[in-house]
Amino acid sequence: MVFPHASAAEPAAPVKKEETPAAAKPEAKPDAKPAEPPAEEAQEEAAAEDAEAAAVALPVNPEPVRIYGWREDILLQGVKDKLLAKLDTGALTSSVHAEEKELFERDGKKWVRFIVTDPQRKDSVRTRIEAPLVRIARIKEPNAEATNREVVRLSFQIGERKLRGEFTLNNRSNMLAPVLIGRSTLKDLGWVDPARTHLADQKILR
Repeated sequence: MVFPHASAAEPAAPVKKEETPAAAKPEAKPDAKPAEPPAEEAQEEAAAEDAEAAAVALPVNPEPVRIYGWREDILLQGVKDKLLAKLDTGALTSSVHAEEKELFERDGKKWVRFIVTDPQRKDSVRTRIEAPLVRIARIKEPNAEATNREVVRLSFQIGERKLRGEFTLNNRSNMLAPVLIGRSTLKDLGWVDPARTHLADQKILR
């Protein structure tokens, strides 16, 4: 059987190509990386992670706080015997009973010389102390005129703690204790129990 041949005059029909619209976007590849969050969101997430890590790092048992009575025995700088001190949260600056105060100069700086003793005890040792003058404070006493008082910085020990603070030089002969420890020093010392005394050597902790 003879098959008919295609005529050379009839060309093959051209194949039409599908055009992609100009506005169409190519599909994202499966392995494409997700878009990064804005910088502000990234900073907030980092801060939240840091806060969470810090919270986890907090100790389970915080360091115990020492408790002191409202009256304690202290060792004042240069004084051999212990002196009775009142721990007073109602006073800002500490003070010490001082007698025979005298201002003088040393190496171009002002110093003050005074005697520390307990006026309530006849057997109290009188100790002469010299210390640089920090400033002159003007103190207003109740129902009295304001007076000037010398302020010095002294070291002292209460129980096992050693501290350093500012003391006004005052006449405390009519007070219960020759030394007063005020809030400016108590904030670095610990808690005060107003119903108890002499707890410094008993190691009472909270």
